Amino acid sequence: MEFERTRLIAEMIAPDTGELTRTEIDVRVDPLTGHTSRILPNRGLMPPNDFDLEAFARENQERCPFCPDRIEQLTPRLPPAIHPDGRIVQGEAALFPNLHAYSSHSCVSVYSPQLHYLPLARITERLMADNLSTQVEYAKAVMAADPDSRWSSINANHMLPSGSSLFHPHLQGIVDPSPTTLQRQVANVPAARFDDYLDTERRAGLRFLGNSGRVQWLVSFAPIAPAELRAFVPGIASPAELPDELVAELAHGLTNALGAYADMGFESFNLAMYGAPPGTVGYPLNLRIACRSNLKPLYRSDSTFLERLHWEGAVDLAPEDVAERLRDRFRT
Repeated sequence: MEFERTRLIAEMIAPDTGELTRTEIDVRVDPLTGHTSRILPNRGLMPPNDFDLEAFARENQERCPFCPDRIEQLTPRLPPAIHPDGRIVQGEAALFPNLHAYSSHSCVSVYSPQLHYLPLARITERLMADNLSTQVEYAKAVMAADPDSRWSSINANHMLPSGSSLFHPHLQGIVDPSPTTLQRQVANVPAARFDDYLDTERRAGLRFLGNSGRVQWLVSFAPIAPAELRAFVPGIASPAELPDELVAELAHGLTNALGAYADMGFESFNLAMYGAPPGTVGYPLNLRIACRSNLKPLYRSDSTFLERLHWEGAVDLAPEDVAERLRDRFRT
C-alpha cells in the first residue's frame, strides 16, 4: 500500500526582513477513508495546560448533576426493557440515559460520581475498564430490546474544549438503526484494505506503536485532530461483542494514550469507537482518540473552518513526532 501525500509550498515576503520565505505544508490522504489532512510546521498551536483546572472544578462542582448528592435526582433512568434497575453500574462507574439525546438510544456513563475533577494522568485502567464495561452492557441490552438498532459507538468529550457541556468526566454511547458518517465510511472499507494498512504501518515502523495482544495501536498518518491515535481490534465488529479481557486490554491502551497526552501537557480529548453491526465479517473494531485545545479563559479552538466545513484536519504536531514520544508507553 502506498501512502499518498503532496507537499505544498507557500511563499511570502517576511514583514521583519523583507526577504522571501517559504513554508511547507504536507497534505496527506487517509489510506482507509480517503479524507485529507494538512500537517503544518510546528507553530505552537497546542500550548501545554497552564490553567488551574482543580480550582475551576471547585467553582462549578456545586451545580454538577453528576456528583453524588445530585446524580440520583437530576439524571434520568433507563427504561425497564433496557435495564430493570434504571442504571448500569460497574465498580464506581454509572450509566444512565443522556438527558439531551443524540440518537434513539443515547447514554452517558461517569467514571465515578465522586470524581468531578479527574485529570488524564489519574484515569486508571480500572476506572477506564469499568466505564467501558457499562457501555458494552448498554449496547448489548439495547440490541436485545431493539434488534433494528445495531450500530453502536462509544465516545468521549473530555473537558469543555472537546465539546462537553459538563465538566464532570464521562463517556457517551450511541446505539442506532443507522450509522454515523464515519461509521459508514470505515464499515465500507474492504477487509483486505485494513490488513494491508496495518501490515504497511507495521513494516514502516514510523507510526506503529505496538500490539498489546489483540489490539493494534498506531498514530494516524492523516489525522483528523492533534496527536490522533488509532486502534484496531480484529475479530470484533461491535462494542457489544467485546469480552471482559478485551475491555481490559482496550482500557490499558487508552490509559497509556491519556498518560502520554498528560505528559505532553494536554487535558482535553475526544474518543470514538466505531462499531459495525455485530457479526460483520472482516471489519475490525475501529477506535480513534485525539487531544484537544486546553481550557483557559482565552484559548484557541483547534477546530477551524478546515475541520468543521472542509472535513480536513490541520495540525502542527507531526504524526511521526507524536509516535516517537508515545512509543515507549506501548512497549511496556
